[in-house]
Amino acid sequence: MKKFKIEIKWAVIMLIIFLAWMTLEKQLGFHDEKIKWQMFFTMLIIFPNFILYYLALKDKKENFYMGDMNWRQGFISGVVISFVVVIFSPITQFITHEFITPNYFDKLIALSVESKRLTLEEAKSYFNLTAYIWQSISGGLSFGVVIGAIVAYILKTKTPDSTSKLK
Repeated sequence: MKKFKIEIKWAVIMLIIFLAWMTLEKQLGFHDEKIKWQMFFTMLIIFPNFILYYLALKDKKENFYMGDMNWRQGFISGVVISFVVVIFSPITQFITHEFITPNYFDKLIALSVESKRLTLEEAKSYFNLTAYIWQSISGGLSFGVVIGAIVAYILKTKTPDSTSKLK
């Protein structure tokens, strides 16, 4: 557990940022009058998440690996962060849809049916807490692993041998 203290710390920070982002979406009207644009706005969270993964792996490299981290070590750290985030994603989804924006699903269902994109039954089966929990688990895991791999590559310690191969 002590080995992954840094990853747990950053996963908690990411969970808090997610809840803050959901609050921001709600405050800016993306869960109400601008709900049809919410999906696009939500995608913007990729930028703060990328920065958070960068800061997390940089923290791991400097404070655990003493400045010498290879890609594999960084990648494993990114995967651990992703797993911790995913473990707690049902709780963050519950908080989001029970406390931050309790009418969110009703509004999405109404919009989907009114725009004739989905039938009422299809919309209800797609826009509900259970479906969003599963989406956050699969999306969080895949996103976290990919971003972790990219950031680990960026932060890996450059060895003299690796730079001489480019010449």
